[in-house]
Amino acid sequence: MNPNLKWKALFIVLVILGCIYGLVGLPTFPTSVAQLKDNFSHRIKLGLDLQGGTHLVLQVQTQEAIAQETDRMVDRITTWLRSKNIHYDDARRVDDTHILVRNVDSTRLSEFRDYVNQQFANFWDLAPAAGDPSGYTLTLRGAAIAQIQETTMTLSRETIDRRINALGLTEPNIQLRGGQNSNEILVQLPGEGDPARAKEVIQLGGQLELRLLEDPVVYSSETDALSKHGGVLPPGTELLPGRPQNRTTSGAPEGEGWYIVSRSSIVTGADLRSATENRNTNNPGQWSVNFTLSPDAARRFGPFTQQNIGRDMPIVLDHRVYSAPVINARIDDSGVIEGSFSQESAHDLALVLRSGALPASIKYLAERTVGPSLGADSIRHGVQASVLSLLVVMIFMLFYYRLSGGNAVLALILNLVILLAALAFFEAVLTLPGIAGVILTIGMGVDSNVLVFERIREELRNGKSPGAAVEAGFDKAFLTIIDTHVTTVVSAFFLFLFGTGPIKGFAITLTIGLIANVFTAIYVSKTIFQYHLAKMDRQSELSI
Repeated sequence: MNPNLKWKALFIVLVILGCIYGLVGLPTFPTSVAQLKDNFSHRIKLGLDLQGGTHLVLQVQTQEAIAQETDRMVDRITTWLRSKNIHYDDARRVDDTHILVRNVDSTRLSEFRDYVNQQFANFWDLAPAAGDPSGYTLTLRGAAIAQIQETTMTLSRETIDRRINALGLTEPNIQLRGGQNSNEILVQLPGEGDPARAKEVIQLGGQLELRLLEDPVVYSSETDALSKHGGVLPPGTELLPGRPQNRTTSGAPEGEGWYIVSRSSIVTGADLRSATENRNTNNPGQWSVNFTLSPDAARRFGPFTQQNIGRDMPIVLDHRVYSAPVINARIDDSGVIEGSFSQESAHDLALVLRSGALPASIKYLAERTVGPSLGADSIRHGVQASVLSLLVVMIFMLFYYRLSGGNAVLALILNLVILLAALAFFEAVLTLPGIAGVILTIGMGVDSNVLVFERIREELRNGKSPGAAVEAGFDKAFLTIIDTHVTTVVSAFFLFLFGTGPIKGFAITLTIGLIANVFTAIYVSKTIFQYHLAKMDRQSELSI
């Protein structure tokens, strides 16, 4: 045998052995058919539509993040004006992107303008307020809005990813959905038949804030609170719902009330260093969440609590008061969130706080659950379609090209083996559209063999010997095969780039199948022909 042919055969054998290892594993090599199936099922990861699970589409309320940035800007302005002893009547957020500062001291307007333009020119535009010669309107720039939206989406996806992974769910898929300006996130939880807890953990904003209580009375309703203050809340305050913990209420029903708290917070969830659930020492039947602050937050929190000893400090989570403890002494770096927590709810809250707060709340736009039985039906029908198409192609090739058709059948089977092994090696997910990609790969593989075999037939009809006809047939078909495969791979690349989960599964299997087909239809098939020609009598005809 030609030494070069031996090296080709050895390389093909090594590829086959590598594929077998990828499909069934070596450390636990199967010793029975049942173990073989078990190994194979663990090596090939199935998508949501095949193994069942939950498909969620979330919408991030990015407008809330923009409003929060505007509120922070109001706090910066008022803090600076007070520190410089500059008189002003009012500084407030008009809407999500506009701030109105009224009646600034006319003798120090230039200081205020310089401060805003020097510190925030990249984010805010400053213009005179209509009808107020000493007032200004600040408008958030369009580029700043786009940056906030992009940051909010990225942080939301990363936070949801951390929370889902902390729950221990298998192979979750969390990704941004839609175009560049979209505010939607796709969450796929394969194998998760009851996503209630996952949905609850995802939706928890985790926005922890420690504020001051500005009114000792807990009101029974929002209307009651406003009526007691003439319909207008005190400046710099906000009305939040919550649970009054053994507090005096103005006719509030037990377990629910409304608090008037400061709008600004001294500590937020971003200042947390850790959070753990523990049994409530005051009520052993309930649980609480202990948290520890970062050193920087502790430096702010210590003087703040010392200055406000005797006052109530509501612990606000997701714009709701969980408890309102009294500051009895200076607190530097730790605190406790008490409430009617079970062990599981306390654990989930601690998990959310550790994972970080969502920069904005979310809404569920769509939810779809695929049961395991439906996934099993999809697998069965997909496998049946693949096997049937393979059998029909094999029968056609053997009937039409005789013994050479057997060459094509071997190359086609090896193509499928390489495809499945590559999915296992790269831990790619096989979806129902991915099975469609496998079936399309079979068709592309047959097309490549037909191109080569028809070229060989043409050369034989022109009077060339079998060996020369095989060489010429592969050489002339090579560029055509490469051209068709490259154009299809480019199309699959764009499907992967812009498609969602199932479409990406189709693009992945199709691309791997096409690359494997170039190897099998040209390299493997030609090697089989060369081996057959080396064993064949020179006077014999090629069975094609």
